[in-house]
Amino acid sequence: MSKVQTLHVRRLALALAGALLAASSAGAALADAADAHIAPPQDTPYPGTIKLDVDASDVAQGIFRVHETIPVQAGKLTLLYPEWIPGDHEPSGPIDKLAGLTISANGKPLAWKRDKYDVYAFRVDVPQDVASIDVDFQYLSARSHDEGPIEMTGDMLDLTWHKVSLYPAGHYTRDITFAPSVKLPAGWQFGTALAMASSTGDTVTFEPTTYNTLVDSPMYAGRYFKRVDLAPGAKAPVHMDIVADAPKDLAISPQLVKGLRNVVTQAHRLFDSHHYDHYDFLFSVSDHLSGKGLEHHQSSEDGTRADFFTKWKENWPTAGGLLAHEYTHSWNGKFRRPADLWTPNFNVPMGDSLLWVYEGGTQYWGYVLAARSGLWSPDQFRQAMAMVAANYDRNRPGFQWRSIEDTTNDPIIAQRAPLPYRSWQMSEEYYSAGQMTWLAVDAKIRALTHDRKSLDDFAKAFFGVDDGSFVTRTYTFDDVVNALNGVVKYDWAGFLHGYIDVRNPPLLGGLEAAGWKLVYTDKPNDYEKLISSRYHADISAAFGIGLQVGKDGRIGDVRWNGPAFKAGVGSGETLVAVNGHAFTPDVLSDAVKAAKGGTAPIQLLLKYQDQYKTVPVDYHGGLQYPHLVRIKGAPDYLDQIIKAK
Repeated sequence: MSKVQTLHVRRLALALAGALLAASSAGAALADAADAHIAPPQDTPYPGTIKLDVDASDVAQGIFRVHETIPVQAGKLTLLYPEWIPGDHEPSGPIDKLAGLTISANGKPLAWKRDKYDVYAFRVDVPQDVASIDVDFQYLSARSHDEGPIEMTGDMLDLTWHKVSLYPAGHYTRDITFAPSVKLPAGWQFGTALAMASSTGDTVTFEPTTYNTLVDSPMYAGRYFKRVDLAPGAKAPVHMDIVADAPKDLAISPQLVKGLRNVVTQAHRLFDSHHYDHYDFLFSVSDHLSGKGLEHHQSSEDGTRADFFTKWKENWPTAGGLLAHEYTHSWNGKFRRPADLWTPNFNVPMGDSLLWVYEGGTQYWGYVLAARSGLWSPDQFRQAMAMVAANYDRNRPGFQWRSIEDTTNDPIIAQRAPLPYRSWQMSEEYYSAGQMTWLAVDAKIRALTHDRKSLDDFAKAFFGVDDGSFVTRTYTFDDVVNALNGVVKYDWAGFLHGYIDVRNPPLLGGLEAAGWKLVYTDKPNDYEKLISSRYHADISAAFGIGLQVGKDGRIGDVRWNGPAFKAGVGSGETLVAVNGHAFTPDVLSDAVKAAKGGTAPIQLLLKYQDQYKTVPVDYHGGLQYPHLVRIKGAPDYLDQIIKAK
């Protein structure tokens, strides 16, 4: 055999050995995967009741201490930590904050092992003589915003049960019963949709409930607490349970209470139903606890700045985007839910394809209810809508390559993380772009029926079924189309596809069909002033020169192919100076005004990492603030839409 032949044989042998090794590894992986099988959920009752005790009294260190007693049978058991959380639309369960897990039975420790392929699953072998196991762990809440939302302060806490519980695999969550209790700091009061069974000292015990209801019923608790009745005399009570940083922050004007009560009244008149036994707005007004807006069936978690009530004239823009929005979700999203968003447990992946209905429709009705209730005046409503319209006229060029439907994937793709070029990448556009789509639907119904019918008729037909029931009813795209056809016959499938599935959807079309058009002037309105003040930025820069700049000069976004982008300005840079003057929002605004109609570029001194550069921006369009103006001769459907019922 020649040297060449010998070398060839050796190479062939090595290749064969490698193939055998690869096959062996693949076989081992398949075997591991088979062994790692987690029982899929079945619609069968879990035997017994799981006792869940949470010690939430250590607010100084931000630690929730958890003890569970779980009835079991001998054999292999898999415990799951919730991963896919309703309302988040993404695998957001904070498994990284679970620590100190121990499992025992009859006073003896049991070994557990995390699943090799699913970090949310924990396996344990239950001995023959064991009827229940004890599970202990800590949920270590974030201590800084870099670690996640702040859920405990010295004066309040937000307890969400999915973060402080493990549950057995193999069953629908509606078939697993929990008996929960919580220990709070001394003297604290709380709000929750759960029914209280008893209290002993600072420990509150709740009535046993199904696990899906438990997870859907969080608690806000605090040192400074106030409860406001928003539906006096109603068969299904509605309350706002408020926790605050200080007693002064609990002061609410009678006029604001009236507006909040009107939200409840107008929602009932819109949907002609309710789908809860009682409802609680769990509301934090705090500069320390993280802000929040998360829907639940019989409650919502709502959090904003400490001066929300006491400085209402500065905070009214929040009303439609938070309070009315989250309340609307009791009908749209919780009672009626997209079929691919309903899952049998919290570890089965969700599908987000209809978020433009779930969130977009809710965004639309949230704004409408804010106006119908009087929380917003008609002019304030139009100011808010002008801002939404301008975003899709000037500040979202990403629709050149994406559709609204494609953005429904963003909870999984981006998980609401900051993006380097948001105007091009885009994010959860199904909210506001969905809102503009539903405005177009409303205007179309009114035009087709000569204003005899509207989207209100769809709302009653679609969400008003099974009045009083809060058993979830799912829907598909075809169900939406059929309900619209029940209001007025039309090619609704084609109409919706013409907004949802296309590039560059005609998002300002609905506004114009409602009798209004978008214009830009150099004068801000109150909504724009408040938003600019809150975020310490000049809104006109985004719609004009194409920059979103924070109070510290950091550029959060550069509008793709806008004037600043074309000049070479990059996202993440810091704007140090404008035309030789140290940056402030006013300095930038003055420079933009001065450049209008001229030829000299605006000189921006920028810093990125340890390098400086000066960029001349050839922009001469002046300040650009969005406003709505009437279209002469067109019917004013927008005014009809926001009239109180």
